[in-house]
Amino acid sequence: MNKIRWGVLSTAKIGLQSVIPALQKGEFSEVTAIASRSLPKAEVAALSLGIAKAYGSYDELLADPEVDAIYNPLPNNMHLDWNLKVMEAGKHLLCEKPLGLSVDEVEEMILTRDKYGVKAGEAFMTKSHPQWAETRERIHRGEIGNPCLVQGAFTYYNVDPRNIRNMPTMGGGGMWDIGCYCITMARFVFEEEPKRLVASLEMDKEFGTDRLGSVIMDFPTGQAHFGVSTQAALFQRMQILGDKGHLEVRIPFTPPIDQPTHIDQDNGNYLPQGITRHEYATVNQYTLMGDDFSRAIMEDKEVPVTLEDALNNTRVLTAVYRSAETGQWVDV
Repeated sequence: MNKIRWGVLSTAKIGLQSVIPALQKGEFSEVTAIASRSLPKAEVAALSLGIAKAYGSYDELLADPEVDAIYNPLPNNMHLDWNLKVMEAGKHLLCEKPLGLSVDEVEEMILTRDKYGVKAGEAFMTKSHPQWAETRERIHRGEIGNPCLVQGAFTYYNVDPRNIRNMPTMGGGGMWDIGCYCITMARFVFEEEPKRLVASLEMDKEFGTDRLGSVIMDFPTGQAHFGVSTQAALFQRMQILGDKGHLEVRIPFTPPIDQPTHIDQDNGNYLPQGITRHEYATVNQYTLMGDDFSRAIMEDKEVPVTLEDALNNTRVLTAVYRSAETGQWVDV
């Protein structure tokens, strides 16, 4: 097998605009089918993207013996049911984040994956980008000493009531949508799980979703704090402070695919003359993620972001909402 044959579950915007074109450029990935609950909609998407097969139902796609793996970009509240059906059909699964909306949901997915012997993972493409691989390598080499504080921010402005990110019944809200990135990358940096956290969320009175949030996480060897908003100017940044230096990932979560990315590093001199800038070649992290996942299938290796990792991230996310209800520290 030279390439994994991917099917796409729905014509969601992120799939059509970002993930499918990226998979089509992969060395080990190809997109051979797409499904929608509307056959004409699937046919239009297939024609515009050069996909061979279009299906008018998700079940038809899962029944296709010439599809090896499924990419699932459905709304958050639909992940559980369709992820289970994908794995029960014997297909490998790559699901958009957040994988599930509760610990119980993710645990059920783990049991199903193990029962049917498929590969399954969460689509945190950031972990496939070279800037993050080298960030952790620099930490491992001791270039900033022992990391003790991780700071993050991720914001955008969206007040469209028709957007699923503003619909609580569909798993909307800032923490589920973008807070998950700050959490998973803090865990990636420390390579351990937070013990406890405290969170504050501001809810949108019209939508009923969290539009502004701040979290402090207490790790065994340090702390992380971050803020997110769905109603602020577009911004993202992540900083790792050690006892000997500092790393700043300039565009940590959605780096551009048409220009290089940068990390700034200093050894305690944060003035411009003390900062070294590391440049990373232009890449598409979705392409890299797809190839990493495809190779895991072909070589029977662990997928880039396992369901166990997704489970730990879900534990943190659900703890954020528990803490926000009381304003108190809670155990993760």
